[in-house]
Amino acid sequence: MKKLKLSYIGLVMAMVLTASCTKDLTDLNQNSKKPAAVAAGTLFANAELNVTNTLTSTNVNLNIFRLLAQYWTETTYPDESQYDLSTRNIPQTFWHALYRDVLTDLNEAKTIITEDAGTDAAVKKNQLAQIEIVSIYTYAVLVNTFGNIPYTQALDINNLSPQYDDAKTVYLDLLTRLDAAIADLDPAAGSFGASDILYKGDVAGWIKMANSLKMRLWIIIADVEPAKAKAAIEEASPKAFTSASESAIFHYSTVPPNTNPLWVDLVQSGRLDFVGANTLVDTMNALSDPRLPFFLGEAAGGGYKGGIYGTSNDYSAFSPVGDLLRAKDFPSVWIDYTEVEFIRAEAIERGMTGVAGTAATHYTNAVTASIVSWGGTEEDAVAYLARPEVNYATAQGGFKGKIGVQKWLALYNRGFEAWTDWRRLDYPKLVKPEEALSEIPVRFPYPVSEQNLNQINYDKAAEAIGGDEVTTKLFWDKN
Repeated sequence: MKKLKLSYIGLVMAMVLTASCTKDLTDLNQNSKKPAAVAAGTLFANAELNVTNTLTSTNVNLNIFRLLAQYWTETTYPDESQYDLSTRNIPQTFWHALYRDVLTDLNEAKTIITEDAGTDAAVKKNQLAQIEIVSIYTYAVLVNTFGNIPYTQALDINNLSPQYDDAKTVYLDLLTRLDAAIADLDPAAGSFGASDILYKGDVAGWIKMANSLKMRLWIIIADVEPAKAKAAIEEASPKAFTSASESAIFHYSTVPPNTNPLWVDLVQSGRLDFVGANTLVDTMNALSDPRLPFFLGEAAGGGYKGGIYGTSNDYSAFSPVGDLLRAKDFPSVWIDYTEVEFIRAEAIERGMTGVAGTAATHYTNAVTASIVSWGGTEEDAVAYLARPEVNYATAQGGFKGKIGVQKWLALYNRGFEAWTDWRRLDYPKLVKPEEALSEIPVRFPYPVSEQNLNQINYDKAAEAIGGDEVTTKLFWDKN
């Protein structure tokens, strides 16, 4: 029996050896579920998703902008409301999310499309222009968060220690690139089709969106480049959004993992980390703002009550985040008609006479559009705008105060843009909490990974901007 068993094994081994000599078995090492190459459309869609998730999330390891804008405050752990950015290494997570998960995908998609000889030239041109616009959108977020950043040497896998470029130089180059991308868009040709989550391949929509983005980026630097900003905004305004239906809205799914990250953070996690901040709630209560029931839920016992910003708060005692924001498919805004109307109002106040209409009209349109978009009515908006504290003719604070406060309210749930506008307009008048580790941050410090792995260039960048501190103002922050 023993001899027979050995013979049987030998026979099997011989069969295997014979088979291995006559057939290549290397294909068994291939993972059929992992493609060797990723389609450009998939990379583009993933970049759209990741930049949206990064700016929408309320995960305190990644995005604390709703806290910096003092829309929300924290319950058990108030660290981020007190401006502790280092314990969780928030700047590094944010930096990596945009460079690694957005810009790298866009760069690879650009390479694939450029090398693809089979795609129609007009379609290819549209696709490359859309990639450019999302890249510009993302780089602008990085510049407006950190200041000087890796740019001309970024995304090069063979250069792990890229130099930092001057923030203003980068910003102006982004605007030059944006003009070129807009010029390349052709609504008569196709683009990414269903792979474009934002506009589903509608190139005309991208033209409107890109011109609206152009207005946003130029108004941010209007204090340092007034003449250029005037010419650019006057040129872009007629081509930008003229109705709410044209807004750049990212629509999430009800099916995980493609749900709004707010649902993940606020509902699926089961955590009770945030309530409305008294800064927001007190302002809205004083104005009888019709958006308040959409922004937040009622506190125990009825009415709306904000937690004390920057301290620990009892979740059950204050107004929680509203049910509307807790929906799996609650959409996220890239840029909308409301924001563009506020920009038009500000542009006119800054002497940009080529923008049609009056500041009061655009301000009224913006406030009305915001109220309606949240679920209010035209009648609600009329009553609200009749209040002396809201009406453009009687509201206080000059144009920066009038626009600044109402735009801050309209940008609720868009913490990054609210933080950016607060930095440049200085409205509303936010106050740091008593336990704050610093003044209200006006920039993020550079990631620890840059300090450790790219120290020479990090040191040069920190010196160039005047110190790697949260209180170091960016080049456009002149107030």
